[in-house]
Amino acid sequence: MAGSKLDPIDRHILAELQGDGRMTNVELAKRVGISAPPCLRRVRTLEEAGYIRGYHADIDPRELGFEVQVFAMVRLHSQAEADLSTFEGRCRSWPLVRECHMLNGEIDFILKCVAPDLPSFQSFLTQELTAAENVASVKTSLVIRCAKDEPGVPFDVLEARLQRSA
Repeated sequence: MAGSKLDPIDRHILAELQGDGRMTNVELAKRVGISAPPCLRRVRTLEEAGYIRGYHADIDPRELGFEVQVFAMVRLHSQAEADLSTFEGRCRSWPLVRECHMLNGEIDFILKCVAPDLPSFQSFLTQELTAAENVASVKTSLVIRCAKDEPGVPFDVLEARLQRSA
């Protein structure tokens, strides 16, 4: 189990940073019960090992005028690795696409998109997404509201699993 490679202090550091990535190292060290210098070394090690991929602000898109959020379910003509990679690269280049996940089953990809308004999204949909090479079909669902948007992983579930396997 991947989480078992970390000791309880490392997991506590990750849980605290996931909740508040802006806290100072001194505050983080206090919360996890160690002094600041080893806490900073642990954080740097977790970053270098890839457990911490980055730090960012959680921006409210609607406050900046992005009133439309859409999930687009994309089916491709070909699922050859080269074609999948080409589509993923194209998704990375589209600013309105904020997330792109490859799925198994009838749908090849699900995209989370934001746009200032419906005409902007419709323009993207018709001129770029459905017109893209290898795209067989696109089904869209407009987000009405979000009931939960929790980033990261549930550390309490991880800890419970580790306790059971110990």
